[in-house]
Amino acid sequence: MEKPLFKPTQGSSFNQKVWQLCRKIPKGKVTTYKILARKLGVKAYQAIGQALKRNPYAPEVPCHRVVASDGSPGGFMGKRTGKCLTKKVSLLQKEGIRIEKGKIMNFEKVLWR
Repeated sequence: MEKPLFKPTQGSSFNQKVWQLCRKIPKGKVTTYKILARKLGVKAYQAIGQALKRNPYAPEVPCHRVVASDGSPGGFMGKRTGKCLTKKVSLLQKEGIRIEKGKIMNFEKVLWR
């Protein structure tokens, strides 16, 4: 089911496109920075991360569902370690995503493309 129209009012037009796309990731699924970039027709994977770092619409825009292509959680809130990463892992686990030894279990099965 498509979510209601979402019109972000903050951020650059690129950031708004990232947030709109990110909002489509279903609960219990993850995607990668690379997949989001491809869907937007760009190769700016790091720019995707920067847009997500600036996300003022969480949890409506579930940026915690965007992970690294190698199946690791990646970063969160501009950090790759510490409390921020612990929070991301916790949010994913609450949605049924299993993470062991720093990797998402059954990565291909939970990957939203």
